[in-house]
Amino acid sequence: MFSTSSGNIPTPIFMPVGTAASVKTVPQACLRDNIQAKIILANTYHLYLRPGTALLKEAGGVHQFMDWQGPMLTDSGGFQVFSLAAQRKITEEGVLFRSHIDGSKHLFTPESVMDIERSIGADIMMAFDECPPYPCEFSYARNSMELTHRWLKRCINRFNETEPLYGREQVLFPIVQGSTFPELRKQSAEFVAECDLPGNAIGGVSVGEPSELIYEITEQVTSILPEHKPRYLMGVGTPANILESISMGVDMFDCVMPSRNGRHGLIFTENGIINIKNERWKTDFTPLHADENLFNGSTYTKAYVHHLFKSGEILGMHIATVQNLRFYLWLVSTAREKIISGEFAVWKKEMVERVSRRL
Repeated sequence: MFSTSSGNIPTPIFMPVGTAASVKTVPQACLRDNIQAKIILANTYHLYLRPGTALLKEAGGVHQFMDWQGPMLTDSGGFQVFSLAAQRKITEEGVLFRSHIDGSKHLFTPESVMDIERSIGADIMMAFDECPPYPCEFSYARNSMELTHRWLKRCINRFNETEPLYGREQVLFPIVQGSTFPELRKQSAEFVAECDLPGNAIGGVSVGEPSELIYEITEQVTSILPEHKPRYLMGVGTPANILESISMGVDMFDCVMPSRNGRHGLIFTENGIINIKNERWKTDFTPLHADENLFNGSTYTKAYVHHLFKSGEILGMHIATVQNLRFYLWLVSTAREKIISGEFAVWKKEMVERVSRRL
């Protein structure tokens, strides 16, 4: 359990991604009541560009702006800057980049990112980091990690010099980097742990590495980061990835996969993955999930959702996204119950196989 001024977060937990203060196709009331999300994620880069910090301040912060009163985490924008490789320049000062919206130039520094995240008002702020590409040379990964560490010191100083704006407490999480090199990951994890912040994140994964490498990195880093503070594996991943990572001590996850895949007709269930666009579901009148009681009584049939996608109805994307997010939240909630009861290892082994198969 991790406590914020906006509410308690039971762990392990999955955070639906609301990049621009919106989980695509899903109203906030549905996030709260149906999906039962305990915390959501928004993105500093996107909110800075649109609608901008001035408007967010005028609105009273992101919680008021989007009518979400539960906990929220803001990514620092480091990953988005990473994805703009052709439109940015990294220096000791920070990152100069061009907006993907209108091409305008902007500079992110550790200090400005802390100020932006203060203006957004999320409960958990992420430190500004550089996310190295995969694969990369050892020298690049080392220089990138050392830069991230210097930026982290500047983030901490700026965070300590400033105050929250909207009456909610805010905490800062640092990010472990080091690419796929064990000696660098060890060095970074030890540096981050010594900073003694309320929680810690593992970044630089889910950028093209195979799952086996992600697991190796995760197992190594979680063995170093303190157990009594939440450990957040950024950008991961499939249901199987989440279950395996929970077994290594990860507490927090986010990924666009359940919402993005849902909008394209891929539905995650407790028995495997359904491509609802396939003709085999056209006359299947069974519910999307075998146990409808786990998903707030949803009785939408595979045939109906298949029809919605074939007809281009937006409702199909909404249903699939809600079902996927509800499934992810059910998965981590059940994992929590199994950990408490001592049944997690046996349950996890069975579930990894079930949730990975294509139906």
